[in-house]
This record gives sequence, structure tokens and C-alpha cells, in this order.
Amino acid sequence: MSEIEYGAMMHRAMQGLIADVLQGVAENGLPGEHHFFITFDTREEGVEMASWLRDRYPDEMTIVIQHWFDNLTVTDEGFSITLNFGNSPEPMVIPFDAIRTFVDPSVEFGLRFETQDSDDDDDDGDDDGGEGGDDDADDASRDTPAESPGGAEVVSLDKWRK
Repeated sequence: MSEIEYGAMMHRAMQGLIADVLQGVAENGLPGEHHFFITFDTREEGVEMASWLRDRYPDEMTIVIQHWFDNLTVTDEGFSITLNFGNSPEPMVIPFDAIRTFVDPSVEFGLRFETQDSDDDDDDGDDDGGEGGDDDADDASRDTPAESPGGAEVVSLDKWRK
């Protein structure tokens, strides 16, 4: 080993934190006002979702875990969950490597995973990928922060950076 790879180590640690949080929710439910906005790359290997959702969100999607979710299972590689999209329960599998942001707005906590191959694309904010809030309308549409009108900017992490 010629140098310590802090970036890769931090990336794995942040994924482990998300895994621990989701495992706690799978076992005990969401405590208090906690809820999560999770943005992920729908093109990432291992992502499983309904074809109509993939057609609607070909690049990126944001899901909300709050009022209604089922079958949350966490593995070493990622998690699976069933969410309600317009009164239609849809199972999904999301590898941790696909996650781009994880935010719990109830406590102003957020993580952003920088991608090696698309850092420049992420910075411009023009992604029209996934505002999962529209799909999970019962839960997310009223919970989407007012300062984020739509698109991939569902949650801005800048206000949590120090």
C-alpha cells in the first residue's frame, strides 16, 4: 500500500452508517419525526425497480421513507423496500453503491456521495431525474422542502455543511 485511501474508507463508513440506520428502522420502525430522502442512480448495477418507474426516472430517483413503507430488508450490499406509488405498492432493490444522497430533514442530517465519473454533471443541478415525492404522493409531496421546487434538487445539502 503506497498511500492510505481515505476517500474510499470514508465512502464505506458512510454506507455502513446508512445500513445501520436502515436496519434499526427495519427492526423498530421510524422513531419520532425521522424520515429519509434517498436519491439513487437508477442506472447502477443491482438496482431493481418496476419498468414504468425506470422509464420515468432513467438516471436518478429520490424516494421518501416516511409514512408508508413495507418489507424493508437490509443486506451488506444494499436494501430492499416496498413503497407506495399512487396506491400501487412497488418493490425496489437499491444497492448502497447506487445511493447519491441520504437526508433526514427532521434532524438536518445529510450525506452526499460524490461519483468519480460524473462529478461535473452533479454540480450543475440540471438533472431531471427523480423527484420521488410525486410518486409517493401521500407521503412526500407535502414533505418536500419548499426551497426545492423539483428535479434532483429535492434536498439541498449545502445548508448542513460547515
